[in-house]
This record gives sequence, structure tokens and C-alpha cells, in this order.
Amino acid sequence: MALHSAPGRPEGGGPTFRPFGQADDEQLLADLYRDYHRPLLAFVLRLTGGDHQLAEDVVQETMVRAWRSASTLSPQAESVMPWLATVARRVVIDLWRRRDVRPPEVGEGALEDQSTPDGTDAVLYGVAVAEAMRALSPAHREALTETVLRDRTVNEAAEVLDIPVGTVKSRVYYALRALRVVLEERGLTA
Repeated sequence: MALHSAPGRPEGGGPTFRPFGQADDEQLLADLYRDYHRPLLAFVLRLTGGDHQLAEDVVQETMVRAWRSASTLSPQAESVMPWLATVARRVVIDLWRRRDVRPPEVGEGALEDQSTPDGTDAVLYGVAVAEAMRALSPAHREALTETVLRDRTVNEAAEVLDIPVGTVKSRVYYALRALRVVLEERGLTA
């Protein structure tokens, strides 16, 4: 981008920017966009791996930064493209760094369409098992309570219940069979 005033430039000699001190802000941005949008977009597309939407966002941010820094650009420069490319590259690097810090984003669908396990099924099944256990004999219920619910070994359960280890094993075996039958009758197992 030549930063000379348009009247002093030969016809077809490149971009027609007025000196930054004389150009109004809107005209400067329009000239930058007109002259550098396509080459800058092509450059940024390579940086973003072909992501067109992201590349457009980077080009827009680069143009805004050029507009804000217009007074620092050299009027003697043949082109502002090296400066724009450097700024665009830094914008892309900042975007990638920001993405690495944040947790990954969810897919394209709306969040209300995403199913999340709420534990309702587990609670309902637990209630059904508790009701089914009431159908067991007190001896079978005690054996299951000590071994399964209280997570005790067969030896520990035998000590707590004050019965032989073999009896605890037998009661647990038959209690589980009876519990399965009750749950099947209620349609809760296959």
C-alpha cells in the first residue's frame, strides 16, 4: 500500500491512499479493506487451516488494528501488507493460545438438545430393589444387607449375624435368586 497522496501517483500505479494525517477514518479503513482484503484473506486462510469464517474474523480484527495504528504506519512504505501479515499472524497465534487455555467447546447443537444423565433411573431402580427386598425372608434380607449393602465379607457378616460362614454363603445365594425372581415379576430384569 503506497501511502502517498493519490494525485501524485501515476494511473494504475497501485493503491490510492491519502497521507494518514489527511485521510478521514472511514476512508482509511475503506481503502485498506479494498486494497488488502483479498491477499490478506488468502494469507490468513493458510494460517487457519482453511477455516473461512475464522479467517474472515482475523482479517476484520487485523483491519481494526491497522485503523487504530494508522498514525504509526510509514508513509514511505510501498505496501502495508507485511505489517498486516504480521498483525494477522499474531491475532491467529493469540486465538490458538486462547483456545488451548479454555476447555473444549461443545458441538454445534444447542445445549438443550444434549442429553445428560440425571440419575433418575438409578434412583427408581434403587427404590424398586428396596421394595423387592421386603418380599424376601428376614434371614435372606439380613444376609444381603450385611454382605452387599454394608460391603462386608462373608466372614465379617457371619460374625455380625452370629451364624456360620457356610450359612451366610447359602443365604446370600438363595436371597439373590429370590430377589431376581421378584424383580423379573416386576419387569425390571431381562
